[in-house]
Amino acid sequence: MAQPLLLDSTWRDQQKFENAEAVYQCTIAGTSGNNKENSGSSKLINEIAEARQQIQKALSSSGGSALSSGGDGQFNNRMNTLETENKELKKIVDDMKKMVSKLESRVTALEGGKSSATGSKPAPAPADDDDDDDDFDLFGDDDEEAQAEAEKIKQERIKAYADKKAKKPVLIAKSSIVLDVKPWDDETDMKELERCVRTVVMDGLVWGNSKLVPVGYGIKKLQIMCVVEDDKVGTDDLEDAITQFEDFVSYMCLFTRLSILGF
Repeated sequence: MAQPLLLDSTWRDQQKFENAEAVYQCTIAGTSGNNKENSGSSKLINEIAEARQQIQKALSSSGGSALSSGGDGQFNNRMNTLETENKELKKIVDDMKKMVSKLESRVTALEGGKSSATGSKPAPAPADDDDDDDDFDLFGDDDEEAQAEAEKIKQERIKAYADKKAKKPVLIAKSSIVLDVKPWDDETDMKELERCVRTVVMDGLVWGNSKLVPVGYGIKKLQIMCVVEDDKVGTDDLEDAITQFEDFVSYMCLFTRLSILGF
C-alpha cells in the first residue's frame, strides 16, 4: 500500500486537505468562535490525522526497505570483492608453493651430485716427511720479483715528481720603482751624478731608463727607474747607497712604486 503512494505524483485532494489544515490550526490557536464549524470540521481533522499517520508509515516502511535493499547490495558487492581477492591470493600461494618445490628439487639434485663426486674422489696419498719438494713454491720467486719491480717503479715515479716540482720556477715578489735624485744646484754635473747612481750594485737590483726633469731656476732632477726584489732590496738601502755621493746628491726620494710578480 505504501509503494503506490510513493509512486503517485498527483495529489487530487490538495485543496480539501489545505482547508482542513487551516481549520485545524485555527482550532489550536483558539481563534474560531463558531462551535458549529468546529463540529463540522472535526471529521476532516480526524481524516487529516489518519492520512498523516498513513503517510508516515508508508515513508518509514519504504525507507527501511530501501535501506535494507541498499545494504544487501553493498554487502553482496563486498562479498564478491573478497571472493575475488581470495582467489587471487590462493593462486599466488599455489605459484609460490610450486617455485619452492622446484628449488628444493634443484638443491637436492645439487647436493646429491656433490656427495657422489666427493665419494668418487680418491683419497690423497700420505705426505712423505722426507720429501722436501712439497715445500718448494714454484711461483714464489716470481711474486717477489714482481713486487720488487713494482716498488722500484714507484720509487722512480716519486723521484721524478720531486725533481719536476723542484725545477718549477718560484714566483718572486718584485717592485718597479722610480726615484727622484736631486742635485745641490744648477752647476752639478748631472751625467756624473747618473753615473754614480748606476754604480750602486746590489743582489736583486736592476737599473732601467732615466731622464732629467726641470725643477726650477735652471735646476734639473734625475728620475731613474729600477726593478728590485722585495726580499733583497729596500728603499732605505737604495737611499743609503745613493746619498753617499755627497758631492752630487742633495737628497733622494721615492717617486712611484708598482708591485709586480716575476720569476
